[in-house]
Amino acid sequence: MPEIVDSHCHLDFPDFEGELPDVIARAEAAGVTRMVTICTRLDSADTVRGIADTYAPVFWAAGTHPMRAGEEPLVAVETLEALARHPKMVGIGETGLDYHYTADSAAAQQDSLRVHIEAARRTGLPLIIHARAADEDMARILTEEHRAGAYSCVMHCFSSGPDLARAALDLGFYLSMSGIAAFPKSGDLRDIFAAAPLDRVLVETDSPYLAPPPHRGKRNEPAYTAHTAAVGAKVFGLTPDEFAAATSANFDRLFAKAAAWREAA
Repeated sequence: MPEIVDSHCHLDFPDFEGELPDVIARAEAAGVTRMVTICTRLDSADTVRGIADTYAPVFWAAGTHPMRAGEEPLVAVETLEALARHPKMVGIGETGLDYHYTADSAAAQQDSLRVHIEAARRTGLPLIIHARAADEDMARILTEEHRAGAYSCVMHCFSSGPDLARAALDLGFYLSMSGIAAFPKSGDLRDIFAAAPLDRVLVETDSPYLAPPPHRGKRNEPAYTAHTAAVGAKVFGLTPDEFAAATSANFDRLFAKAAAWREAA
């Protein structure tokens, strides 16, 4: 069975309460050997860190989700740097821009995004980006900031348009394929991934959301990364083993701290 990495999930969400041992066991049985659980608000950092400490296959990342940026104090770069000292904290975010529901906080979201970018620069950890209905501003800010000082980045759960995909790839960033790419009507999105370099693609669940077929409409969980990866293999004309190996190598390259932890273990 090929080893797969779920590069983005939310194991601290209430959907998984009391079930984490079984959820993680099912993931490992499906070949998902590593997971990154994402903290979306810093007052839950202790909980998310505790999950990573408890379960060997789980790593974590932390940031202020853009939909929360208008209601929470602007995080300090130093706060993110301090969190990043934890040995299994491997990414900065998720951060980004979401104008679909929260366009009224666009200015606060942009300020928060720039703080997270600076933290990614200082720590050397990859930035984890959430982008929805904000392609133009997202491409502009990522490009401006990259010119000011390089950093690495993954466009998590990528479902934006080809222009943002091109801008991100031109900066050396990665695109992450979620269950959305496996939906029958997502042909245009699959075409965007097919045009991307294979060595710049990751897979994820974003669980408990966006379960791929045959579980669409139900709670998503890390084990279902295997279903999205099977679709990704078809997109690139690869066997599931080949696609899993390629995306796992990509994860190790981008999330070098997680790769180093595994080597040391």
